Amino acid sequence: MTRIGLLFGGKSGEHEVSCRSAASVARNLAPDRYHVLLIGIDPEGVWHFQQQGRFVTEPYGERLEILPAPRPVSVVPGKGLQVGDTPLKADVVFPVLHGSFGEDGTVQGLLELAELPYVASGVLGSSLSMDKEKTKQVWREAGLPVVDFLVLRDHSPDSLDRIRGRFELPLFVKPVCAGSSVGISRAGSMAELSAAVDMAFRHDTKVMVEPAVDAREIECAVLGNDRPEAFPPGEIIPAHDFYSYEAKYVDPEGARLVVPAELPQAVADRVRSLAVQAFLQAEASGMARVDFFLERGSGKLYLNEINTIPGFTDISMYPRMCQAAGIPYPKLLDRLIELGRERFERRRALRFRR
Repeated sequence: MTRIGLLFGGKSGEHEVSCRSAASVARNLAPDRYHVLLIGIDPEGVWHFQQQGRFVTEPYGERLEILPAPRPVSVVPGKGLQVGDTPLKADVVFPVLHGSFGEDGTVQGLLELAELPYVASGVLGSSLSMDKEKTKQVWREAGLPVVDFLVLRDHSPDSLDRIRGRFELPLFVKPVCAGSSVGISRAGSMAELSAAVDMAFRHDTKVMVEPAVDAREIECAVLGNDRPEAFPPGEIIPAHDFYSYEAKYVDPEGARLVVPAELPQAVADRVRSLAVQAFLQAEASGMARVDFFLERGSGKLYLNEINTIPGFTDISMYPRMCQAAGIPYPKLLDRLIELGRERFERRRALRFRR
C-alpha cells in the first residue's frame, strides 16, 4: 500500500481553500491502495501530523481541520519526514497547498532536499508560475499572447503617474505572487486605483496593473510531464464584476461553471494548444490549470495565468474538466501520483557527482 503524505493548510491567504481541497483529495484516495498521512500546516507555518483527520461540514462542503500536535513534523535533508525523532514514512507527498509557501517552489525545494517524490510541478515550474510577471515575460518571449501589463515595486505618486501614462481606466490591480483572486481589485477611477494598489501591496512586494479586457473567462486543464495533454476547456461566468475571492468561495451564487465551455471547435482547439505551450514554457509538470481571456468582439485569446496546484474540491474546475474528459476524480489522483513518481525517478537517475 502506498503511503501518501497529504500536505494542506499553509501560511497563505488561501489557507482555508487548501483545507477544503485536501478534504476532497483525502475522501477520493482509494483506501485499498493508499494509506493517507495527514499533515496540516497552520497559518504560522508549523507542520502538525494529524493522527486522525477531522472533517468539518460547512454549507459549501467539507474541510479538514488542523489540530495542534505535541511535536511538529520536520523535513530532514536526505532523510524525509520526521515527527520529533521518529521517521514518518511517506512514499509520495501530495502538497494540496495553494499560494505562498506551498505553490511557489518553497515546499517543493524542501521535498527535493528530503529526497521525496511529490505531486505537481518542481521548484522552477512552481516558482515561475507563481510569479505572474515572470510567467508573462516568458510567454511573451515565446510569442504567446498576453494582455499588456505594468509591474510596480512601490506605491508612490511616480508609480501612479506611470500607470496614467501607459493605460486608460478601467484597470485590474493584483499582487504578482498570489492566487484565488486574493488582493485583486477592479479600478474605474484614480481614487479606486490608488486604493487598489494599496490593497495589493498588503499581499505582495510587487503589484501588476493590467487593462480590463471585456472578455469571457476560459480555463483549461493540462495533465502530464514532458508530453502533457490538455482537455476540453471550461468557462467561468461570474455574477460579480469579476471572478473575485468572494465569487469563488463566499457567495454560493457568485459564478456559474460551464464544462465544457460553449465554444466553436476551432477556438476550443486553439485554447488546448496554447495551454500545452504555456505549460511547457512555464516548466510545469504533473498538472496545471491554464486561464485565458477570450475577448468579446475581436475573438482574441490571451493567456492570463497558470495555476500549478489548482483548487481540488469536488466542484473545482480542474477536476471537473478532467472528469468531463473521461478521467474521474479518483483516477485523476492515481495519475498525478504516478506522474510525481515518474519525475522523481528520472531525477534520481541523474549524476550529481563527478
